Amino acid sequence: MPIALEKIAADAAESPARQVRLFRNGANQAVRIPKEFELPGKEALIHREGNKLIIEAVKATATTLAEAMKDWEDMNEPFPDVDEGLLPLDDITL
Repeated sequence: MPIALEKIAADAAESPARQVRLFRNGANQAVRIPKEFELPGKEALIHREGNKLIIEAVKATATTLAEAMKDWEDMNEPFPDVDEGLLPLDDITL
């Protein structure tokens, strides 16, 4: 996903500014975002810097353990011996 965000940032830097219209959506003020400024995902962060509003894409978070693990690198180290230093177990008869 970082590649997609970097591409969008590069595209946004190359896009000339456009005048847009503001409108009301219930009690909120809203703006239509032109296609060339479209952000990925369904959520964004917004903050104010002086008289500017800055809208930033939010990196999607994994919703399952499998999604979270798909981006992890392989561990190239042996699994530790968890029994090291313990006394041997006694055999039992059931």
